[in-house]
Amino acid sequence: MMGNMVTFFTNKVILEILEKYKPIWSLDHSLAVLGWDSETYMPEEGVEERSISVSQLTLLKQKLLTDPSFISLVDKASDERDLNDYEKGVIRVLMRSIKVYRQLPPKLVEELTKTSEEAKVVWRRSRLENNFQTFQPYLEKIVSLLREAADYLGYKAHPYDALLDLYEEDLTSRDVDKVFDIITPVTKNVLSKILDEKLFSQSHPLEKVSYDVEAMKKVNKIVIEKFGYDPKRFRMDISTHPFTIGLGIRDVRITTRYEGKDFKTSLFSTIHEYGHALYELQNNEAFISTPLASGISLGIHESQSRFWENVIGRSKSFCKVVYPMLKDNLSLVPQYSWEDIYYYFNTVKPSLIRVDSDEVTYNFHILLRYRLEKGLISGEINVSDLPDLWCSAMNEYLGMRPKTHSEGVLQDIHWSQASFGYFPTYTLGNIISAQIRHYVIKELPDFNEHILNMNFTPVKVWLREKVHRWGSTYNPKMLLEKMFGEELNPEHFTTYLREKYLK
Repeated sequence: MMGNMVTFFTNKVILEILEKYKPIWSLDHSLAVLGWDSETYMPEEGVEERSISVSQLTLLKQKLLTDPSFISLVDKASDERDLNDYEKGVIRVLMRSIKVYRQLPPKLVEELTKTSEEAKVVWRRSRLENNFQTFQPYLEKIVSLLREAADYLGYKAHPYDALLDLYEEDLTSRDVDKVFDIITPVTKNVLSKILDEKLFSQSHPLEKVSYDVEAMKKVNKIVIEKFGYDPKRFRMDISTHPFTIGLGIRDVRITTRYEGKDFKTSLFSTIHEYGHALYELQNNEAFISTPLASGISLGIHESQSRFWENVIGRSKSFCKVVYPMLKDNLSLVPQYSWEDIYYYFNTVKPSLIRVDSDEVTYNFHILLRYRLEKGLISGEINVSDLPDLWCSAMNEYLGMRPKTHSEGVLQDIHWSQASFGYFPTYTLGNIISAQIRHYVIKELPDFNEHILNMNFTPVKVWLREKVHRWGSTYNPKMLLEKMFGEELNPEHFTTYLREKYLK
């Protein structure tokens, strides 16, 4: 391993930095384990002690990152000549982290971390009980703390930009507005034609049919086995809100969900999280315990999960080859053909729930959350107004109103985690996944044949070479240029929607 590291990192100052960085990486590793546990196995009453532990470990990370001797070393390295791209990447990533932790007061970091740990448990209970009022005080405190954080972090045009940048380097609300200005009118047009001309079904009988959970677990396991994964470095559990967490390049964990009916929700949750996991698992092993040892941004990360979930998982080719597996293991499938399954996988209809929405309507859910978040952080919106504003926006975008808070303002975990600025990266991921599709088909003309033959190795190798192996070496915009020779291009996404749903 050290031999590999020496190949990538040769500068003496960089090597010294990487040695001093190991305790910081170890704290991140420990925090990731605690985060995974809190979402899967931690007893609910453990939250108070867990929140103390997580906040104190985060403060310790802040202390190590902002230690004058460590900062001095990073500054020294930034003045070094002839650094290679990997070494420049180390400096860029560290300088971003140092900047954030230097600007945020430790008391604010502690309070925000502790509040969000507690809020996650309250959110789960509030969602189950359909009671926004019990969650509201926690969300109000989180919003107040995030407004304060945005002021400390600094911004040019809008306070929300400071939070966007935490999830997608250099992304601004102006960038997000441009994306939605391009895709929203096209998407409205595509959706209108689909519904008016009945090109795809709005519903399918299988959505209401119960399935055997143990049989579904077997199906999910078979599918990820066909995709190819190393069980010694990967595990799958169950959670309310499916997620992926990379504890390291050799330890990546995902969760899925089993709600007992509409089996595609479980299947596509699993495929989606597999895409995230693959990104971490195919990172360059020379980056272990370094600042480069993870995916660069949530937008790029989401492009991987959406590529596997939508471009592959909802394709005709995949439906053909997965059909026999479904037929053999789920008693509700044999009465349907593989074509029926394809249309079941690709129903198009306005939906109240983001995670259950289709490719065509999904970005309306993100537009709603983006505008509410932006208003909350600027102070134009109060937390108490959220339920009514949510209902009005859903009616405007998709022509429907939630009947409960659980299918409206309480449906996502993100706000309880203080993850403001996260949602727009989902739309970026959708767009980049369409760009990937365009270029992978161009460079792998047998793309659909590979899927039909359940031979996913060429696709995984392509993704590893283009995206995964770079870890955090390049910022998102640089990586896109390196991958495609072009910047973020929403036109590929609108072309994909027209080709799939209108032709």
